[in-house]
Amino acid sequence: MIPVDPELVQLLYKPSQWKVSANAADHDRRSIYLVAKRNLLRMLRIPEIVIFGLIQPIMFVVLFSYVFGGSVNIGGTSDAGAYREFLMAGIFAQTVTFATAGAGAGIADDMHKGLIDRFRSLPMSRGAVLTGRTLADSVQSAMTLVVLAVVGLLVGWRAHNGIPKMLGAFALLLLLGYAFSWIGALIGLSVRSPEAATSGGLVWLFPVTFVSNAFVNTGEMTPWLRHVAEWNPFSATVQACRELFGNPGTVHSGAWPMEHPVWASLLWSVLIVVLFRTLAVRKYRSATA
Repeated sequence: MIPVDPELVQLLYKPSQWKVSANAADHDRRSIYLVAKRNLLRMLRIPEIVIFGLIQPIMFVVLFSYVFGGSVNIGGTSDAGAYREFLMAGIFAQTVTFATAGAGAGIADDMHKGLIDRFRSLPMSRGAVLTGRTLADSVQSAMTLVVLAVVGLLVGWRAHNGIPKMLGAFALLLLLGYAFSWIGALIGLSVRSPEAATSGGLVWLFPVTFVSNAFVNTGEMTPWLRHVAEWNPFSATVQACRELFGNPGTVHSGAWPMEHPVWASLLWSVLIVVLFRTLAVRKYRSATA
């Protein structure tokens, strides 16, 4: 049985009791709130979702810190502590983007169980279901980032530029994760099973996250690969976070995203949201279980 709150059960199975507000904006906000609440309650009632979502990034932090720390040159030094500070921005960004696979699988599971069809039978805006889902995923990502930041502090990571810039960096990370969750939503609506959504959500994420500045200095890459990495939206957010955190490894080059990483991160994320939200909502209208 899908865990939902009583109010949403009533709305799903008794559509005639749906209270449509005269104000369309208020009605949309209420719809988004109910869907987001349903997904957050599901997360709380199935804590394995959160636990397993935390294990992978923590393993990456520990493995990369102690396996590669001291063997990678960062800012002219091979000091293990410098690499750990360099690493954390990449791990943060990887964590929020890898949540895309879970978002896609969740939507595919709802499709498979017929929940999406029930939502479509209600007087809800087409984007409310997907917006509520992606916002709930952002809340889960925020919780994961808090735990991951604590782990980072334990292995030696620090934010040196003050709390406002640190919060700005985390806001950029959450915006990137929210943008990528719309890609996951589109994948989840386009496949026939949650397993396919998980595979489809991961297969493109590995090249996006590893052909970047997340784990190595792009200056060490071959020229053509370096250009790809520097114009990668993922790299812009990683570079922006390192700059805002005051961590080493902010390599400046002729590429505009690397020279203006905060603006580049914002622009890339907004463009991804606009494009993939449009495509996902269009797919939602025609998708069938």
